[in-house]
Amino acid sequence: MKLKNGLKAGWPPIVVVILLLLIWQLAVTWGGTASWLLPSPLKIWQDGTTDMPRVWMHTFATVRLMLIGFIVGVTGGVIVASCLHRVPFLKAGFYPLLILSQNVPIIALGPLLIILFGFGILPKIILIALVCFFPVTMSTLDGFMQTDRNMYNYMQMIGASRRQIFYKLELPHALPFLFTGLKISATYSVMGAVIAEWLGGGVGLGYYMILQKSGFRADREFVAILIIVVISLLFFWLIAGLEKLFIRWNVKRSS
Repeated sequence: MKLKNGLKAGWPPIVVVILLLLIWQLAVTWGGTASWLLPSPLKIWQDGTTDMPRVWMHTFATVRLMLIGFIVGVTGGVIVASCLHRVPFLKAGFYPLLILSQNVPIIALGPLLIILFGFGILPKIILIALVCFFPVTMSTLDGFMQTDRNMYNYMQMIGASRRQIFYKLELPHALPFLFTGLKISATYSVMGAVIAEWLGGGVGLGYYMILQKSGFRADREFVAILIIVVISLLFFWLIAGLEKLFIRWNVKRSS
């Protein structure tokens, strides 16, 4: 039943996308628009197929970079959120700084990171990790703060230690919030990887887009954009699938 309802709900967007592609193809064909300025969907598909070996090489490099930065950012976010929650003094001191840090555009940090760490992979990983760090940290902190107070008081009453309360009550309760942050970070990590490759490097979809821009190859720019969208969706769905697997007890979210 759920699969049938999901397929029924998924049809309208698919129909809309097909109609938009058809209108796009007809408008370019009949309008006589130069292919270097606005290529048709068929032209984009043909060029993407022709250049696929090189595209796959750059895609693999971007996915690798994205995953490393994502893991580093998420790990750091969970650790920092746990420390801030368990040590109120640290939270009072660092929480406002976390909020303030979001006023600095991530792309503005790229040149600074390159100056500090060079043109290797390290500044790119740091940039992606910073993009993923904030959503995970804030979501996890929010989950800790919204722990059921009745259960918290009950565990204190029966003599549970602070460590036991954290691992058996607060951390499981924060998991749905953590996965919300993970899903946000999953999409941000792809964006962060492309931006990092724009700033420097010799491989990756961001670097590939810079090359195609120099050659006025709008068709291959669209190919890169399409692959970036697909990677973002697949990564998001992977995190959503893991969420259903790990927090089946959360009836409200799984229904």
